[in-house]
Amino acid sequence: MANHAERGMSAPPEVVFNTATDPDRSAAWLPEELRRAGTHRVEVVDAADMRARWISEAAGWSADIDVEPADAGGARVRLDLSGTDHGMADEILNSLAREVADNLTAG
Repeated sequence: MANHAERGMSAPPEVVFNTATDPDRSAAWLPEELRRAGTHRVEVVDAADMRARWISEAAGWSADIDVEPADAGGARVRLDLSGTDHGMADEILNSLAREVADNLTAG
């Protein structure tokens, strides 16, 4: 089972990607269901192209994220989620957007 979501964010793509892949921040935007489902790890698939993957082999889920530049200095983010209930991808991207906004406000 898989689901997908895509959304724009009002932050530079590098900020979005760095926030998403920061291990200290993933606990804030990954849903509790995925955090507690078992140990997960992040793999930066291609830093230059801003692609990463989170995997929990024990729980049987993975999440792939692609961040691209968008108009006006923002970012476009696509999430492909496998192994969890449908409908969670939008929730995850909304949480990531809040974490990115918090990151910008703090810095």
